[in-house]
Amino acid sequence: MAVAVAINTSEGSQYNGKITWLVTLSCIIAASGGLLFGYDTGVTVSSYGKLLCSVSDVDGSILEKILPGVYIQMKEDKNVSNYCKFDSQLLTSFTSSLYISCLIASFFAATVTRDYGRKPSIIIGGVAFLSGAVVGGVAENIYMLIIGRLLLGVGIGFTNQSVPLYLSEMAPPKSRGAFNSCFQLCIGIGGLVASLTNYGTEKIKGDWGWRTSLLMAALPALILIVGALFLPETPNSLIQQGHDHEKANRLLEKIRGIDDVQEEFDDLVAASEASKAIKHPFRNILERKYRPQLVMSVAIPFFQQVTGINVISFYAPILFMTIGSGVSASLMSTLILAIVATSMTVVSSFVVDKLGRRAIFHIGGITMFITQMTIGGIMAAKLGEHGAMSQGYNIRL
Repeated sequence: MAVAVAINTSEGSQYNGKITWLVTLSCIIAASGGLLFGYDTGVTVSSYGKLLCSVSDVDGSILEKILPGVYIQMKEDKNVSNYCKFDSQLLTSFTSSLYISCLIASFFAATVTRDYGRKPSIIIGGVAFLSGAVVGGVAENIYMLIIGRLLLGVGIGFTNQSVPLYLSEMAPPKSRGAFNSCFQLCIGIGGLVASLTNYGTEKIKGDWGWRTSLLMAALPALILIVGALFLPETPNSLIQQGHDHEKANRLLEKIRGIDDVQEEFDDLVAASEASKAIKHPFRNILERKYRPQLVMSVAIPFFQQVTGINVISFYAPILFMTIGSGVSASLMSTLILAIVATSMTVVSSFVVDKLGRRAIFHIGGITMFITQMTIGGIMAAKLGEHGAMSQGYNIRL
């Protein structure tokens, strides 16, 4: 388990130091790891949504080659339920395979990040993602697509584990919230770029539309790999790995832009020694005194996943096509969602350290509750088993 060598934020706010160009550039490069996850989220469903829509091509040869079972089903069965439109285990594997490999890779990533540093973990993630983008872009069948997705998942597993940790350790304690928001901002930007790419390639004839969308994922991976080669390791990581403390101290002076960093450095060393003294971390977190932190650490990401937002994020184009929108209209609606999401991420980045994390949770949670209840209510009342919604309700949704 990768352990962050961290300090208390309230104490850290008393440290001297400033936001240097080295910290800013390093965090921008590292945060670009969020582009990988964001782009993949945005491109996934739109790409196979375009695959599914290719059944309306002259001969449907694209879909017949990649997903012959779905091609036959869509050609033969015109009376398909809106709630089970594409009944194919292989098709759903296209999405789920990434998250399975991402989960498994994250455990290995934790070990690499702890024992070898944050920088190697970021580079491994970038290389795996680049490989997955190439395999997916040149795929000749669904199995190659799934292999590409598995490699993408490995890349996301490594970057999502190491990048937020890198940002937390490089950022000055009083600005840590804003710097960590850069990762979420890059996820939003990645999704926005994917939506723009999907909309722009929708008119490309043949199979180069979805292939271009998938191959474009190689670009953020290249940016991350090349940039990460020039990243400094964090002082926390150097201390944790047992490197010369003088080297870590000099690096801390460099990234803080001052010579007087002894107080912060001493706290980092103390935190590292305290973390090494914990012999059984998984057993210790089950102790009663850590129960509140454990409950919140599990509950927050769990309820974030089960809110239902992922259905909209991952399957927005399919959702819009199901209610009667055309392919172009569906991709445009998805693009609008990406623009709004990215804009709100920018806003939250500026206010998170002023309003606090709890206030941001409340604002986001209440907004999601109202909007998703509205979406669910309209679909339950106006979308039948077959057919599409009226244009008026389609626009409201």
